[in-house]
Amino acid sequence: MRLSQILISTLRDDPADAEIPSHKLLARAGFIVKIAAGVYTYSPLMWRVVKKFAQIVREELDREGANEVMLPIIQPAELWQSSGRWDRYVTDGIMFSLKDRKGTDMCLGPTHEEVMTTFVNAQVNSYKQMPVNCYQIQAKFRDEIRPRFGLMRGREFVMMDAYSFDADDAGLDAAYQKMRNAYCRTFERCGLDYTIVQADSGAIGGAGSEEFMVIADTGEDAILFCKGSGYAANVEKATSQLPEAPAGGEVREMSKHETPGVKTVAQLEDFFDGWVAGRMAKTVLYHAAWKEDEAIVAVMMRGDLEINEVKLANALDALTVRLATDEEIQKATGAETGFAGPVNLSEDVRLLADLSLEGRTNLLTGCNETGYHCLDVNLGRDCQQPEFHDLRLARAGEGCPVSGQPLEEARGIEVGHIFKLGTKYSSAMQATFMDQRGKPAPFVMGCYGIGVSRTPAAAVEQHFDDKGMVWPVPIAPFECVVAILDSKRSEQCELAEKLYGELEAAGVEVCLDDRKMSPGAKFKDHELMGLPLQVFVGRKAGDRQVELLVRKGMEKSDCAADEVVAKVLAALGR
Repeated sequence: MRLSQILISTLRDDPADAEIPSHKLLARAGFIVKIAAGVYTYSPLMWRVVKKFAQIVREELDREGANEVMLPIIQPAELWQSSGRWDRYVTDGIMFSLKDRKGTDMCLGPTHEEVMTTFVNAQVNSYKQMPVNCYQIQAKFRDEIRPRFGLMRGREFVMMDAYSFDADDAGLDAAYQKMRNAYCRTFERCGLDYTIVQADSGAIGGAGSEEFMVIADTGEDAILFCKGSGYAANVEKATSQLPEAPAGGEVREMSKHETPGVKTVAQLEDFFDGWVAGRMAKTVLYHAAWKEDEAIVAVMMRGDLEINEVKLANALDALTVRLATDEEIQKATGAETGFAGPVNLSEDVRLLADLSLEGRTNLLTGCNETGYHCLDVNLGRDCQQPEFHDLRLARAGEGCPVSGQPLEEARGIEVGHIFKLGTKYSSAMQATFMDQRGKPAPFVMGCYGIGVSRTPAAAVEQHFDDKGMVWPVPIAPFECVVAILDSKRSEQCELAEKLYGELEAAGVEVCLDDRKMSPGAKFKDHELMGLPLQVFVGRKAGDRQVELLVRKGMEKSDCAADEVVAKVLAALGR
């Protein structure tokens, strides 16, 4: 293909709103053009990248017996209401919703569990027709509160979503492993440094899930991992060995002490001699919302630890949780912010506590009275007994739950997510098949997603330098470019055309840069666009000599024209 026939427009400066390398470089190279916040047009070169990655995904899923389909983008609310997810998505503000001319509630699909379940339920009647695994590659729509980072967090994006249907858990386990294997091969083929981590299932739900994370300093997700054991988890899901703290000793009588203006754990450590954070139990109030209810709840955590709000929402089975306002705290406790505690807490306020407090004695807590705290509080004796859950935010440096070695932290970009849904959707939507006993049973489902437009951007985060992008060969727009440095010189044009034809005949994805531009401008463009191999036909064309550049590492070498095809194929590993 000739670059003179492709719409290419590069920029000299980074866009004002670009914060991370992939956003800056893709925009500067003209690969993406912003239309609105979180909405982008993909240029011809970017669309080639997306299509190449999508084809890799197709090949690996097809290898595992998955079938490609195409589902509708616009979906009726009744499907989402039948699964019980409409309210959560509306409450979270994720879903683009609308009404048709008849006033029927509709949405633009952020995901397709409901539609696929309906489709398979209409097609599959017996266990003999399973397993079934269908996928699609299509645009998705999510109304992000803060679209940012270019293709990393957009409101419209391209995604592969797949759904497996089996007769039992054993079938689901087999389908899940097949998809896991397909994901590994997909990301390995693209030359990405990735890791698989345990993850929270979020709004999708289900019994368990894993995320595929591309390791990058600019990743939005924090990962805790242990090289020794192989344990890895998103910080939202991660656990660790409980850090040690001083024991409370034999049970003592509770006493109340005046603590004017003393509100934080650090202030309490200074105020009470000998009392360290690990012997305290801080109480934090949250506003929780469910489908048809909302309430203020109190959450207790050991003073030296932090609350994981994702774990809290899961423990409450709430749609959302947020910190209570000062006014809400005053109304629930009768005290100013900073003095909440389990002592004298109204029985109308649900009380939860982290497992780190279970069995602890003689705690320092608030007592819901402004300017006062209590010492030697014992749960269940001096206050109501809380519900104990794992609510703790695991942190780097704490012991791995498997090996005990200190956990390390890295940043990651989520590019894939796989879920074991079980019967969450099929039971809710009454999607059944006839099992071996001749009785109706709900489908056992799995769900699998890959960010088809996000993954190339994640690849840029791992493959760039101070000059521009350095595309991995499998997803580069072209594997090689042959550039004419002076289109007015016939010997350059003739040799470039000849090399272009020979490389194309050898099976190389090659383009010819025949644009009427200065050599310097072409050099800059090719550095920025990051095509893996670059052949420059210039002043030595009459001597049948060219310059070959390997973009990764900017390795330049003079090359005889007759050796170009062989050297390019060798550099591509063919």
